[in-house]
Amino acid sequence: SSFRNAVGFGAFTSSLSSTFPYPQVMFTACELGVFDLLLESGEPLSSDAIAARLGTSTTGMERLLDACVGLKLLAVDLTQEGALYRNTEISNIYLTKSSPKSQYHIMMYYSNTVYLCWHYLADAVREGRNQYERAFGVSSEDPFGAMYRSEEEMLKFMAGQNSVWTICGRDVLAAFDLSPFRQIYDLGGGGGALARECVSLYPNSTVTIYDLPKVVQVAKEQFIPPEEHRITFHEGDFFNNSIPEADLYILSKILHDWDDDKCRQLLAKVYKACKPG
Repeated sequence: SSFRNAVGFGAFTSSLSSTFPYPQVMFTACELGVFDLLLESGEPLSSDAIAARLGTSTTGMERLLDACVGLKLLAVDLTQEGALYRNTEISNIYLTKSSPKSQYHIMMYYSNTVYLCWHYLADAVREGRNQYERAFGVSSEDPFGAMYRSEEEMLKFMAGQNSVWTICGRDVLAAFDLSPFRQIYDLGGGGGALARECVSLYPNSTVTIYDLPKVVQVAKEQFIPPEEHRITFHEGDFFNNSIPEADLYILSKILHDWDDDKCRQLLAKVYKACKPG
């Protein structure tokens, strides 16, 4: 009601820090399509209208929207007709599916996969290992075997990683002048978003994505258009298979997955394979 929004809203939002899990509020609003609806509507909407169009309960939606306001993901206008909700600029840029900088896919991966593992944080600290087995019932010996446990999961992970590079990929690649390096290998390049940024910024270079065969297959089918001839693929496991000679190697979001011994092993292989200079 207007009265509840006008009088109780301040107390409600002030209690968010002690009662709401911030990430899940954002994940849920993304999953239900709140930000997409408000972008498409072109005007602020009431909680009743949003609930009706998204097929949710009115009470649940009102509370979710108020939580989003508290997190500055939405803004609210209190009018005589009641509270009307609209996206903030941040939500329009990063949380709507249609935005070029959308982080929707990584949000969904965190929500449906990563966040579930946090439930077992105490076990992870006690044991010193990941918690995929408890969370998903799959072996934790091979972290990527767990992450890629189905084609749907693999696709979600790759789309999520791609979305991150829409924000910072160009800045990372432009931090140094990489134009002298014509033959580039992207080790563990996944869905190829960084490779695409690279050939866009350095059009005289070619990038080979080196990844597991099933990852390469999905990248070819879903993420890299066949007409992009500057990006090629190499199927393999860079720990167990050889690494071809190249001018430059990219290891992006790779080393943090492994212990020091594995990292030294991989970096030594890269050092041996890399052309002089």
